[in-house]
Amino acid sequence: MAMPLDSIDARLLGDWQRGFPLVPEPFARIGAMLGLASPEVLERLTRLAERGAVSRVGATLRPNTAGASTLAAIAAPEWQIDEVAERIGAEPGVNHSYLRENDWNLWFVATGPERDHVEATLARIAAATGLRVLDLPLVRPHHIDLGFALDGSAHAPGAGAAADVSALRAGDVDILQALTRGLEMVARPYAALALALGRSETEIMERIAVLAGAGIIARLGIIVRHRALGWRSNAMVVWQVAPDDIDRAGAALAAQPGVTLCYQRRPHARLWPYNLYCMIHSQSRDEALGKLERAARAAGLADVPHQVLFSVRCYKQTGALVSGAKEAAA
Repeated sequence: MAMPLDSIDARLLGDWQRGFPLVPEPFARIGAMLGLASPEVLERLTRLAERGAVSRVGATLRPNTAGASTLAAIAAPEWQIDEVAERIGAEPGVNHSYLRENDWNLWFVATGPERDHVEATLARIAAATGLRVLDLPLVRPHHIDLGFALDGSAHAPGAGAAADVSALRAGDVDILQALTRGLEMVARPYAALALALGRSETEIMERIAVLAGAGIIARLGIIVRHRALGWRSNAMVVWQVAPDDIDRAGAALAAQPGVTLCYQRRPHARLWPYNLYCMIHSQSRDEALGKLERAARAAGLADVPHQVLFSVRCYKQTGALVSGAKEAAA
């Protein structure tokens, strides 16, 4: 059953998943638009976080800009699934971990300051579990995380221009790491972040604006937990697309209503031949399959080999690790 939301909570979560105000008192700015005082906005967000509807107020980052990441999978024996999932989730660099319907049943995203850090994380997991880890690095994002429409109606734009990593400056990674953990729920969150980093509030807001404009910050706002809000029939769909058609197919699939994420990833020729991925979030399995059928037909993928991996359980959902493990684990 979905968590009930009153009309103000629904507006709060629906309207502020992106475009979070870059002003000294952002919760007051939001409150002014909702007819609330800043303390009530903070109280509502704190309550929604305690009930599991909100992960944090902060940022999601464009993959492989400030740091590195990969999608990975393990084929865990049924009797060992929870044990292996616990070991995967113990790694600070693992920020998403799901049980999905497939022989490769445990899927997770490993992040870190650089590729060597990610590879070390995968190696530790393989050594600790005695199981092979399938490493599926990102090749190209076609549709990145720009928020989640609570009514399922909106379709965010695609990935757009490539991120400008030349915009990164010394000290930016510390700001980004703090944003992936989440801003403090206080009246002046940027001032609190500035105090923690020994910088000025103005400088912090200026750097966030630059990093967002450069596409390194994909989204600044309220990060919701969609499963708590009733979107529990969620499928990762993987496609085996001919190499000479993947650019067309990726762009076409990303443009379809109902497709919430779309990426090209490097396949494993022998174990996992799929190179195009998308996510479909729905409130029922039939609804998800209907969205998939329409999207596949419209994108010219109806006859392309694919698999549908529905999510069964979410084990972990946090922000990415872009600095050292010690700092990010705080």
